[in-house]
Amino acid sequence: MTIGSNAAEFARAQQCLVGGVNSAVRAFRAVGGTPRFIERAQGAYMWDVEGHRYIDYLGSWGPMIVGQSHPKVVKAVQDAATRGLSYGAPNVMETELAERIKALHPHIERVRFTSSGTEAAMSALRLARGATGRTKIIKFEGCYHGTADSLLVKAGSGALAFGTPSSAGVPADLAQHTLVASYNDLPSVQAFFEQYPNQIACVMVEPLPGNMNLMMPDDGFLEGLQAICRDDGALLIFDEVMSGFRVALGGAQEVTGITPDLSAFGKVIGGGMPVGAFGGPASVMEHMAPLGPVYQAGTLSGNPIAMAAGLATLDLIAEPGFFADLSEKTTRLVKGLIAAAAKHRIAFSARSVGGMAGMYFMSQAPKNFADIQTQDSEAFKRFFHRMLEQGIYFPPSTVEAFFTSSALSESDIAFTLEAADRAFAAEAA
Repeated sequence: MTIGSNAAEFARAQQCLVGGVNSAVRAFRAVGGTPRFIERAQGAYMWDVEGHRYIDYLGSWGPMIVGQSHPKVVKAVQDAATRGLSYGAPNVMETELAERIKALHPHIERVRFTSSGTEAAMSALRLARGATGRTKIIKFEGCYHGTADSLLVKAGSGALAFGTPSSAGVPADLAQHTLVASYNDLPSVQAFFEQYPNQIACVMVEPLPGNMNLMMPDDGFLEGLQAICRDDGALLIFDEVMSGFRVALGGAQEVTGITPDLSAFGKVIGGGMPVGAFGGPASVMEHMAPLGPVYQAGTLSGNPIAMAAGLATLDLIAEPGFFADLSEKTTRLVKGLIAAAAKHRIAFSARSVGGMAGMYFMSQAPKNFADIQTQDSEAFKRFFHRMLEQGIYFPPSTVEAFFTSSALSESDIAFTLEAADRAFAAEAA
């Protein structure tokens, strides 16, 4: 295999891959410049094809909570691979991983595995519609649940307007069944239920959103969603593809104390392998085939390689003190970034929960999608590239959370904060 520079590899990729990438954000369109083509990753670091090393705050967008290529995870994958790459038939590891998920989320009595978080969210949505006999759903502007047509919808033009497609190829007739509310705005949700009583199948929400950068729910917001859904007979779905097993062993449900009707998971439960899952009470989940009329299937669902990686990862993060240590590291990093920005009088804020964090080039941390749209995106772009040049890889977007891992060392944090101080100084000059 012949490998060239990042620029040469990007030019080559654009001749055969759409935009040169297989997921849009990787193209660096939001920040400009040339994407880094990663050649390998280990622990808290990634190396590009030119041999440059980066401290990894991308973490493959969340799953690499124990660091890249952890020896125990790699060994589990290798052992599983010697027994077969895919069966298309049941395997015991599916049951074992489902039992782990159930043990950490008592409301979950049945689990269904999928091959991605997108598929898990899409299937949970179909299940909610099938179980309730209703068609309308509510999502929140800025919350991302994958690329299913019903969920690629943005807010309409009025407070009670139907959503409109946010992607070409999504029929308006389908989008009309999706209502888009504002995160941390209970009245916007209540208004939909008043306008469409007994017609809304579910409310789907990232309880700790990471796809409009990290948001935190206001006191009473998630409790209010739960109460509204219960009063109307709708289901509350938590999309924990990003926050699940990332912010705490019990995910956002442990952090917030709120129990949804259905939960969607991904990322960490596959240890970096393609995986998704959704689950809930048997009374709802057993509407799924083969027991009920809601159909869902997948050749690679419960893939033995992904199950092995997930089990090994959950073993590691269940060790005593894991999340306390990870949270302490992340908090120290975030506080250091805030202090460095303040030193140079840069409008900046940041926050974290567990191993998940957000930074914003604005004085106050945002509460919803509209807020974050007001940050200084040009300042972020400059900061991103100044950090990248110093060997620090943050997500290349103003609307994405960043992630830490247990592999992150004290010297890595110190190096990051020293680099940030230089980046903020350059911004202030």
